Amino acid sequence: MPRNSSVFSPRTLAALFIVLASRGPAVAAEPEAAPPLLSIETLTSEVLGSNPELNFYRAEIAAAQAGVRVAGSTGNPELAVQAGRKRTHDSTGVLVGEGTSWSVSVSQTFDWPGRLALRKAVANREVALAELGLARFQTALASRARTLAFGLLAAQEKAAAAAEVAERFRALKETFLARDPAGLTPLLDTRVIEAQELALQRRATEASLAAQAALVELNQLRGLPAQTPGRTSGGKWVFHPAPPLDELLAAARENHFEFRSRKLELEQQGFTVQLARHDRHPSFTVSPYVTRESSDSRDTTIGLGLSVPLPLSSRNRAGVDVAEARRRQAETAVLIAQREMEREIVVAEQTFSAKRAETERWVPDSVEKFRDAAALADRHYRLGAVPLATYVGLQTAYLDAVDALLDTKREALEAGLRLQLLTGLNFHAAEVAP
Repeated sequence: MPRNSSVFSPRTLAALFIVLASRGPAVAAEPEAAPPLLSIETLTSEVLGSNPELNFYRAEIAAAQAGVRVAGSTGNPELAVQAGRKRTHDSTGVLVGEGTSWSVSVSQTFDWPGRLALRKAVANREVALAELGLARFQTALASRARTLAFGLLAAQEKAAAAAEVAERFRALKETFLARDPAGLTPLLDTRVIEAQELALQRRATEASLAAQAALVELNQLRGLPAQTPGRTSGGKWVFHPAPPLDELLAAARENHFEFRSRKLELEQQGFTVQLARHDRHPSFTVSPYVTRESSDSRDTTIGLGLSVPLPLSSRNRAGVDVAEARRRQAETAVLIAQREMEREIVVAEQTFSAKRAETERWVPDSVEKFRDAAALADRHYRLGAVPLATYVGLQTAYLDAVDALLDTKREALEAGLRLQLLTGLNFHAAEVAP
């Protein structure tokens, strides 16, 4: 063939040009947009800012504040109007005169001095309880948001690791099947690899479902549609030690929600007892009135009426006895709440300290070392330098190490947030290092 001759003939080049022109320009497929990557603190701020359940507690506070206004006001006065016809007869029965008669009175009921202040004190405790409920819900909501966000992150990492190892077994299975191995040992090795692949696929599916469940609940807490996509960004978690147990218990006596609510209820019940004792003194009604009668003469009467209900001593004593019984129940509830508070704090502190110590025993790059060992075992097993048992053991150890580390961090996070919720102290139990 001459050196300057073309490999394709002119007719072949023309046909190739026609085919390419008929196909038109190639359109590149747009890659699917990745879900937004959100930090745990961003997710927590969104949950606290847009959670719809917060409106319930705000409405409860508004209702309690309206109750204070009602308790601090007296009843409305009552207006009474009467009209009639008057006839006057003398002693012999002769009609002397005839005319109209009417009367107008305004009555106002007043409570015994001190009763109004007691009613306002009882109503103010209702406001304090409602505000305490809102603060408790906000703290619990923030803890739940952080726990779900970390659960989403852990499930994503578990699913990625399980999918990575499952892909290794799948590729290895296809290699074995392509060789069509003969003999008992290669056949059994193939079945072991197939079984491991199925188990790992199930493991990856369960982790993906756990991630989706956490994301759905996070979206609902944020007030977004349940199917909104999203991811959580990772980082190095740092667990700070908790304060001494004496400081935790002292702070809990001031900030523990259940204990504080029981103390407020006890105070409220004490005011209720005083109010029941004041009920022994009845309310009184003042009624100024004007009466006019017209017949043969015109008579006008202006006066002031005072009405007091007859006291029912047995009913008043029964009301005081009921209030006293309720106050004793409230005292018992405070003691029970204190014991439960101390028990919960001791258990939470021990759990957090144990889990935090367990996380510190992990080498920072231990998971990466297991991952590198699993990848190295995969390469050398294909070369025949590593037996199947070692290969499978290293792949399983890698996944077990990932699960153990993430589960330990999750348990330490839950215990630390629980301890902060019980004591009201924000000692930064767990945070992501910048």
